[in-house]
Amino acid sequence: MITYWQQKDGKFIDTEKDAVDKSRPVWVDARNVTRDDITLLESEYKIDQEHIIDILDPEELSRIEDAEDYVLTIMRLPIFVPTSEVSYFSIPFGVIMQKKMIITICWTDCEVLKDFSLNRVKNINLSDLPAFLIQILSRADITYLRYLKEINRRALGIQGELQSTIENKEILQLLNLEKSMVFFTTSIKSNQLLLEKLRKTKLMHFDEDDIDWLDDVEIDNRQALEMANTYSDIFSKMIDAFGSVISNNMNLVMKKLTIVTVVIAVPTFITSFFGMNVLLPFADKGWFGLGIIVAMCLLAIPLTTFIIRDKQARYTGAFKNKFNLKRRASIRKIRKTLEAQEKD
Repeated sequence: MITYWQQKDGKFIDTEKDAVDKSRPVWVDARNVTRDDITLLESEYKIDQEHIIDILDPEELSRIEDAEDYVLTIMRLPIFVPTSEVSYFSIPFGVIMQKKMIITICWTDCEVLKDFSLNRVKNINLSDLPAFLIQILSRADITYLRYLKEINRRALGIQGELQSTIENKEILQLLNLEKSMVFFTTSIKSNQLLLEKLRKTKLMHFDEDDIDWLDDVEIDNRQALEMANTYSDIFSKMIDAFGSVISNNMNLVMKKLTIVTVVIAVPTFITSFFGMNVLLPFADKGWFGLGIIVAMCLLAIPLTTFIIRDKQARYTGAFKNKFNLKRRASIRKIRKTLEAQEKD
C-alpha cells in the first residue's frame, strides 16, 4: 500500500495521488508492499529492482548507497508483534531521497512509521530531507529503548513465576526474549555503522544543526546498544542459573527414587531367601513362621530407610544447604540488577 503525505502547518496530511502538489516536498510511504506497489515504484519512480529486493530482505543490514537518480539508505527499525513467537525483532527499512521527494519502503508496518504518520513527532520539516532521515533514526533509537524496557519488565515477571515453580513455558519465554536481545543488538550495531557513514559521506549535505543532531542520535544509539548488551548478558546468566536449579531438582528426584528402590529391595531379598525350595528355619511352624518372616520384612523397611537417610544427611546435607543458599543469592543478585536497569 502506497500513501502520499504532504505537510500543512507542520503536520502530515494524507493526500490523494492526483492531488499531490508537485511544487512542494512529498513523502511517498510504501508499507506492506504488494507486487503492484513494486511495479509502480520501478516504473514511475525509477527505483532499481535490486534495491527494492534488498529492502524487502529481512536479513539486510544498514547501509547507504548512491544510485544514478537517488540516494538509497537502509536502516533497521524495531518492531513488536504480540502474536509472534519472538515478539520483538527488527526489520529493514529503505529511505530513497530524490530532489523534492522522499520514498520509504517497508514490507510491514511498525511503530516508528505510525509515529510519523500520526504526527507524534514534532518539528518535522519535509523540505530538509537529510534532517528528516536523522529524525527517523532518532525515533528508531527511542523505540529501541522503550522496547528494551518492556522486555526487561517481562523478564522480571517471568522470573517471579520461575521462583515459585519452574516449567518449560517460562524457560522458553526467556529464550525468546534472549533471541529478541540478539536481534536488537545486531540491528543497533548496524545502525551505529550507518551513523558513522552518514557523518563521513558526501552523498548528503548536513548543516551544523544536522551535525549536532546526528551527535545526539549517536549517543542515544550507543545507550541503546549498551542496554541491549547488558540485558542480553543478564538473560544468559539467568537461564544458566535456572538450568542449574532444574538439574538440581532432577538430582533430588533421582535420589528419592533410588532410596525407594533400595528400601523395597531388602524385603524382596528376605522373601526370596525364605521362598527357596530348601529346608529353612520356621518351615514347620505354620502361621507362626509366616508371621516371623513378615515381621522381619516390616522391620527391615524402617531400618534401611533410617540408615540411608542418616548417611545422606551426613554426606550430602551440608552440600545441599550450601547449594540452596548460593542459588537464592544468585537469583536475588540477578533480580536486583534487573531492577536497577529498569530504574535507569
